[in-house]
Amino acid sequence: MSISPAFMEELRNRVPVSRIVGRKVTWDLRRSNQAKGDWWAPCPFHGEKTASFHVDDQKGFYYCFGCHAKGDALTFLRESDGLDFIEAVKVLAAEAGLPMPDRDPAEAKRADRRSILVEAMEAATRHFRMQLSAGSGTQARDYLTGRGLQQAGIDRFELGFAPDMRQGLFSALRDKGIPPDVMDEAGLIIVPDDGGTPYDRFRGRIMFPIRDARGRVIAFGGRAMDPNARAKYLNSPETMLFDKGQNLYNVASARSAVGKGAPLIVAEGYMDVIALSLAGFDGAVAPLGTAITEDQLRLMWRISPEPVIMLDGDAAGQRAARRLIDLALPLTGPGQALRFALLPAGQDPDDLIRSHGAGAMQKVLDAARPLVDLLWEREIEGREFDSPERRAALDSNLRKAIALIPDEATRRHYADALKERRYELFGGRRGAGRLTPGRRDRRAVDAAPRAQTRATPLGQQDSGDLMLEAMVLALCATYPGLALRMESRIELLEPADPDRCALCHDLLAGTQSAAGKAALQRVMQDPYIRTAPLIRQPGDPDKAEAVLSNMLDRIEARRISQAELARAEAEIQGLVDEGLTWRMGESARARHLAEHPELNDTSDLNEDRAALSARLASYYDMKPRRGGR
Repeated sequence: MSISPAFMEELRNRVPVSRIVGRKVTWDLRRSNQAKGDWWAPCPFHGEKTASFHVDDQKGFYYCFGCHAKGDALTFLRESDGLDFIEAVKVLAAEAGLPMPDRDPAEAKRADRRSILVEAMEAATRHFRMQLSAGSGTQARDYLTGRGLQQAGIDRFELGFAPDMRQGLFSALRDKGIPPDVMDEAGLIIVPDDGGTPYDRFRGRIMFPIRDARGRVIAFGGRAMDPNARAKYLNSPETMLFDKGQNLYNVASARSAVGKGAPLIVAEGYMDVIALSLAGFDGAVAPLGTAITEDQLRLMWRISPEPVIMLDGDAAGQRAARRLIDLALPLTGPGQALRFALLPAGQDPDDLIRSHGAGAMQKVLDAARPLVDLLWEREIEGREFDSPERRAALDSNLRKAIALIPDEATRRHYADALKERRYELFGGRRGAGRLTPGRRDRRAVDAAPRAQTRATPLGQQDSGDLMLEAMVLALCATYPGLALRMESRIELLEPADPDRCALCHDLLAGTQSAAGKAALQRVMQDPYIRTAPLIRQPGDPDKAEAVLSNMLDRIEARRISQAELARAEAEIQGLVDEGLTWRMGESARARHLAEHPELNDTSDLNEDRAALSARLASYYDMKPRRGGR
């Protein structure tokens, strides 16, 4: 469906972002300025107690200074409620009191058909629940009671029962006026190819309704009561409503719980989710009878930046975890991580909670381990590294694995973490094949800068960046409004110094914190900053903006250069690949561009351009000491 830009603009003008966001957050009224449409709250996308989530109604956007989530009202609906584009537009249109534009006839027909299928699924849910309460559901009720489920839990998850009858559901829905073709398309019945009488898909099974992120029943899972059934669990087939690789069981309830601070826990099956939820772990979901898919991973990350994958501690659970490694690595990065919680062997969440209580489950969650741990263990388990060739094979395998990570910073941190584990494994080697307790490589100690060196500018990491960063902050403080005009680029500064970080936040948010004031005072005391013409005699905002853009270009170019050099260094240390020479060349080229920009605006920073160039060059020309990094 095509939505005109004019209609979207009208929606944004009529519906303040705070009205949509306010349903998911609790505003910090002491910090917010309601009259100006300036709102602060704890972020709904990651668990926190401080109000780092900012909504600006005048500009029509939100931004989290913690997890960097950002967007407008439409983005928020899609990320927080799992809506697609058209669904989010419909919600905004209803808020604004505007009719939706005329739909494409084919799309309108599909939407109407989906509504009819949803009605049939809701009717089936009511039928199954009634059957569980009837005499035919006695055995099913006894089974659920034996699993520790009381009526409150059964009602909460809307569990039902499909009696072992060939046409029980078919007849009930037909009597309610639902046509057989609708039942068939919804996956509720099976129509024989030879044109025979349709019959129920689910028979003799406890029924678990599967709802999507909007709370609509889109499918069922059925657990067989007969221990000899061909399939213990049977799910609905894929339909217009249901794609098993793109949905999660209990996703709507879990999303709400995660928004209130609960961890997102990915369990194996329906009963695991129910047991976790009833024990107070409300952010539990499960894949729908298959291994976790890429689409399900992306759905998890839209709910939480670090889901906890809960797996059985047996061999099957270990295999499932290691299969997930290769799926997750090409997708991982900032805000998209995984942790793994391994249960005691032979126990599922229900077993552990019933035998040892919720406290035992919390300990399992607290001990959850990062993805890099499982990657390392997968590569070393059951192997000996008593020869150079075997150790080289380990390096090769690790290099190939982390090469899948698209984000440069994440890839570098993985390389560092794996190097530490490698030092621990090989650092204490004595003789052929015997390992003593691990010891850090001596070179890593020798490479550390001395105290005298750390006290100088050359001993500080990225000193050139620090000077450029100081000028960026000084310009933004001297010229009001300049930071907001270049907001998207200023946000990427992410100063390492906490006071400078506070100053950056103040400049973007229009606030004045004690830490920010202290940082600005220190920046302005630098003679180089204080004597720059644009700072000493402010009055040319256009030129200041051009100079600021040039400074940001330099910072970004240097970061690219440093990232490539760091990656090359990691590869020289043992994770080498054939592209090293090319990357070194590209790094040198980026470094050259950073030192010799085409723009000449820096002449306005200080009358003594030669002195400035020499000073910046002293930072850019930092070289590692021989034998060091």
